[in-house]
Amino acid sequence: MECTGSSAKDGIILTSGFYILHTNILPLALWERVRVREFIFWILYPIFYILFFMKLLALDTSTEACSAALYIDGEITSLYKVAPQRHAELILPMVDQVLSQAQVKLTDLDAIAFGRGPGAFTGVRIATGIAQGLAFSADLPVIPISSLAALARSAKDKAEYIAAAIDARMNEVYFGLYKNADNVELVGEELVIAPVNITLQTTAMCFGVGSGWSRFTGPLTNIFAGKLAGFDGERFPHAADVAVLAVHDYMNGSMVKPEEVLPVYLRNNVTG
Repeated sequence: MECTGSSAKDGIILTSGFYILHTNILPLALWERVRVREFIFWILYPIFYILFFMKLLALDTSTEACSAALYIDGEITSLYKVAPQRHAELILPMVDQVLSQAQVKLTDLDAIAFGRGPGAFTGVRIATGIAQGLAFSADLPVIPISSLAALARSAKDKAEYIAAAIDARMNEVYFGLYKNADNVELVGEELVIAPVNITLQTTAMCFGVGSGWSRFTGPLTNIFAGKLAGFDGERFPHAADVAVLAVHDYMNGSMVKPEEVLPVYLRNNVTG
């Protein structure tokens, strides 16, 4: 017999998939407590799931660094190597290693995340293709994460704002300014731009991060003069930060099907 909706006559209610006694059997005060507890359960369930059960694979090959990370039960394990021109050779063995170390199969995952760019054309294309292929093979959703956001997240505790800049060659950088919040929040939009043309969009202190700061130290420090808490020009996007940002997007339902996965280059005339 199929039961849907509610029935006061039968003294039974079906709510959120559970049969619960109605008030003509339970006292009203007890019935209200049951309803409140059930409401709290369904509000907190996604948080408990992510903290104790979620499994997510992340990868990034958008710059000189190559990395893979596994988020499982609130913990992250990762592999990272700076190895220009070797991403295609390294990334799949890295993925296999983080999965095998945790004794997790691809089909055990809830989602796959990847650094979708901007960055080196070849590296972004590699990450996009591998994330898409793995997701297709295991029927998983995909979470594209900005490589600039992942870079900013790696330095989020350094200042109120993080200025992420990746060397884009052709005397330009991929640039994004991020506010340090629970999760880094993009201020304005991501750009491919000559460093001298960057307009500072805050009066608060900033921290610079990424290879663009190493390549264009002079122009960038001039623009941020008096507002720069420091910079790290040797840091690259890391799959561990991609994973953390992806968990946030997973909670918000920001996922795509494998066939909808797209890279982000920011410029039409791509290099690298």
